[in-house]
Amino acid sequence: MLRLAVATQQETFERVREPLADRGIEVVAVRASERTLSLSAPDLPSVDAGLVFPSRPMEGGAVSAALDVPWVNDREAILTSRNKAEVLAALSAADLPVPETTLVSNPVDDDAVAAAADDLRRRTDTDSLVIKPNSTTRGVGVARVGDPDSLLGVTDYLDLVHDFRATGDRSYLLQEYLPDARDYRAMIVDGEYAGAVERRLPAEETEAGKWKHNVHRGAVAEGVSLPPEARELAEQAADVLGIDYLGVDLLETDDRLVVNETNARPTVDDATKYEPDFYDRLAGLIRKTAESR
Repeated sequence: MLRLAVATQQETFERVREPLADRGIEVVAVRASERTLSLSAPDLPSVDAGLVFPSRPMEGGAVSAALDVPWVNDREAILTSRNKAEVLAALSAADLPVPETTLVSNPVDDDAVAAAADDLRRRTDTDSLVIKPNSTTRGVGVARVGDPDSLLGVTDYLDLVHDFRATGDRSYLLQEYLPDARDYRAMIVDGEYAGAVERRLPAEETEAGKWKHNVHRGAVAEGVSLPPEARELAEQAADVLGIDYLGVDLLETDDRLVVNETNARPTVDDATKYEPDFYDRLAGLIRKTAESR
């Protein structure tokens, strides 16, 4: 039986274990962080391939070197997808629709930030902007602002965080806010659409003023069947980035469909929310990866 190293979050590990075992792949937990690890005699299991490279690139590099196996999504894929600015720039250069976005690389003075925000508002004819750290996930640090003082208040906090912590990425994004947009996560497996969920906030959360659709922030993910246009856009995004296994976040309004972000370490949802052959295709991709060793 092929052995697969999985270093993703707990819910993914539990969900993929049995379906992949049914397809001749044993899922093995590999802990890459918050531990001690002997580099000369690492206490790690014997595996044939890895699902996705560990989230912390430094510890992950040591674990990956010790395991010496190919990954479905390797370090380069993880770092590419995590860099929101790089993703949006690459997709825009390929003429794929993305939200209007400005990269801010700290330190930048207040006047430059305010001017960039004013320009973005003029170009998009919107009052609200979204501010998001360039490299975080799960909606961490994302804020919405509607006036110059609030904008600079949020950037002040980012400045404090950047000064206090030895962060590797001090950049953040100013992005147009798309009100009432429907939020989809499309799964791409081996370059092809494999299912999707729509992330929605419960009505009481929306009425309370919440707007982030991250599942880890209280949103509910419901399985949906995306139309051909959305499926094709998600596949094109994965192709441009060169990532075989990818979560593609789409935002849809009445007149626009855009790629908002991507995730090369996507949480796997319940199988009922995906295409019937989701696990057959995932198992095929894992075997192909293992054979590339």
